[in-house]
Amino acid sequence: MAGIKRKQSASSGIPRDNVKKRKQGGDPAVESSASSNPEAETDSDPIIESDTTEHSGDDDGVSWPSDDEQMQEENGEKTGLPDKSHANGHKSTAPAATTNGVSNSSKESHAKQKALAQERKAAKPNADSIARSKKLWERLRRKSHVPLEERKKLVAELFDIVTGNVKDFVLKHDSVRVIQTAIKYANRDQRKMIAQELKGEFRCLAESRYAKFLLGKLLVHGDKEIRDIIVPEFYGHVRRLIKHPEASWILDDIYRGAATSQQKDYLLREWYGAEFAIFKSEGKGVATSELKSILAQNPEKRKPVMHALHDLINQLIQKKTTGFTMLHDAMRQYMLNVNMGSEEMNEFIELLKGDEEGDLLKNLAFTSSGAGVVSMALAYGNAKDRKLIIRAYKNLFSQLAYDEHGHQIILAAFDVIDDTVLTSKSVLLELVGKASEPDESQTEALITAVNHKFARIPILYLFANRRESFMNVMERELLEGVHNIRTGTSKKDPAIRRKELVAQFSPPLLSLIANNAATLVQSSFGCQFMMEVLPGAEGNREAALKAIVALVQSESLEVAEALKTAAAGRLFKTLVQGGPYDTQHKRVKMAEPALGFHNMLFEALLASDQVLQRATSDNSFVIVGLLEAEGFENKENLRKILKEGREALKQAASSRPKVSTTETGKKKAKTKGGNRGSQLLLENIAGRTT
Repeated sequence: MAGIKRKQSASSGIPRDNVKKRKQGGDPAVESSASSNPEAETDSDPIIESDTTEHSGDDDGVSWPSDDEQMQEENGEKTGLPDKSHANGHKSTAPAATTNGVSNSSKESHAKQKALAQERKAAKPNADSIARSKKLWERLRRKSHVPLEERKKLVAELFDIVTGNVKDFVLKHDSVRVIQTAIKYANRDQRKMIAQELKGEFRCLAESRYAKFLLGKLLVHGDKEIRDIIVPEFYGHVRRLIKHPEASWILDDIYRGAATSQQKDYLLREWYGAEFAIFKSEGKGVATSELKSILAQNPEKRKPVMHALHDLINQLIQKKTTGFTMLHDAMRQYMLNVNMGSEEMNEFIELLKGDEEGDLLKNLAFTSSGAGVVSMALAYGNAKDRKLIIRAYKNLFSQLAYDEHGHQIILAAFDVIDDTVLTSKSVLLELVGKASEPDESQTEALITAVNHKFARIPILYLFANRRESFMNVMERELLEGVHNIRTGTSKKDPAIRRKELVAQFSPPLLSLIANNAATLVQSSFGCQFMMEVLPGAEGNREAALKAIVALVQSESLEVAEALKTAAAGRLFKTLVQGGPYDTQHKRVKMAEPALGFHNMLFEALLASDQVLQRATSDNSFVIVGLLEAEGFENKENLRKILKEGREALKQAASSRPKVSTTETGKKKAKTKGGNRGSQLLLENIAGRTT
């Protein structure tokens, strides 16, 4: 052995002192028998040659493990013999060692191991079927490279192989992808066949690292019948599976995207304790997951139910798995059933604040129930609690504003935080900016927000008179609950709080209208924005009002077309009347100080000789509004012009009904009896009341 070692040192040209010493107790023959010949690798298999990726639910871009790797996993042994390297990185060039005079080169060893792996693979159940299905999968997964007719033949052959053997395929990390591809290209009956074969195994599939993706595929591509086969298998196991590292995600996907409302109730009820995993309802009637209803029927169960619910919520939060919709729904049920100032409420708010990274609060913001939980926490909390909760959303308020649910948290913050300076610095700065004269980028961002379905709501909320025009029923109910809670937790008067926030909002918004009225008037949301902001804004509104008046004299064709829309008509009529119409009290709610828009508009119309034109247009109610407006100084001059154009008014009033279209191109019902605004103007100038 010493001769072999010396030969290694001499051939490498490195002094013996630099040779890395062999560990004591090792076999020197084994250590020195490796070869560095790179050409000794096995011939590549076309399946193995495909690109490799990490395990995932995607069918594409995944190759199978080589024969060597599979043999290694089964044997627990290394392939070949290790190369001996010196300390400076040069490999040894010593000849291979021999045992009993028989050559044991790396190439021969590799060939033997490959043959052994093939024998073991062939000995497994369904080996030929799995091997053929892999080759079919390799072809099918390249969707863009397979003609339709060829794909149909490949799918048919694939189903001939897997039918009756689906269970043998699904729990292996490689062959499960074959079944996923089969589901992707299958017809309804074929998918149903796979679901029936796997019936009773779906809970096990959800717990599998690889098979869970098959379950998701089956739910996405399946129908109601397949859904009703899968979902009931999770009943009675929710509390365990929601904590499982693999099954929790697929369980929440089922709850959020596949289950019916009744199935969701069954799944959520199990959070309330083991009893609810066994009994699906309380006596007669349909089961419900509304905790308030359950506790009303069984008040003696309140303590164990609340304890079980809090315990499971706390476990998931401590595990940092806070993105589940089911968790957010459970947290909402808990908050709806605790009392203000109780120990339960205080512990729950501390639980929310205890997440140092803030991931819990961020995840809650983007679901319906989660946004409700945060809104109620803001309402129940004290000043310090609210400050900590708001801090978690630093640099995220713009993102919250654009979200369907996240903007509700901003509205709740407006309504409950007494420190309006804090609200201005944290929330308003991100939404509208600080400068009273927005720069180009800020202006562009504001115009985008104003025309967005959700981002415009926090901007309009403080100014709007009729919030139902842009808020749905669920949002109004949530804020009504927040208002009821704040009566016992907030000290500042709501009107004072609102006025202070409006004063902070107004300068950049008025500047936006003054400089971009022509752009805003071309969208219905832009018109609504100006209609809500101008009557309620604090500060000098003259520049913004003049910018809107100037639109009637604009030579732009886009502006001229925009002024014909119903949204523009509502804008001008509201400003002419001096404020929005209060439907509750049946009167106009006048802006303070008065806008004076009616006089400014009449002068512009008179100068451009458009009074009669507007009186006979689709937006003739703007002229009607001038005659009805309080403080309008030119009513007699307007009546005189209208009398001179009586014939044009009569023609418009008696014109045949036309089919009008909305801004989206949909047809509206026919208008009856001609131009109603022109008719009212004729009655007015004839001396009759309108």
